[in-house]
Amino acid sequence: QVQLVESGGGLVQAGGSLRLSCAASRRTFGSYDMGWFRQTPGKEREFVATIDYTGGRRHYTDSVKDRSTISRDNAKNTLYLEMNSLKPEDTAVYYCVAKGPGGSVYNPTDYDYWGQGTQVTVSS
Repeated sequence: QVQLVESGGGLVQAGGSLRLSCAASRRTFGSYDMGWFRQTPGKEREFVATIDYTGGRRHYTDSVKDRSTISRDNAKNTLYLEMNSLKPEDTAVYYCVAKGPGGSVYNPTDYDYWGQGTQVTVSS
């Protein structure tokens, strides 16, 4: 079992920046592919970004890829998502996720572990 705890969400003005963090409970953090999804009320969970267990491969959804960076520190069992030039449409609950080998990085059902989520609100 892996417990994931997100932090760093909050209220920010459009054009601002945030850095989300996700602390994982297990020392085997380094063996999991990690990612971020987000969700707004009444909508499906949306893929945001993912990074493989080595940190060498990253994928982003088109709407954030030019202004976001996903990274990980396996020594600290922590995942990060830095988002810049934030827009009101980035407002959502952001979830940290983890999965083992296989499956699709874009499919939320292929992730084994989810955090409780952190709210990001971008005001216009």
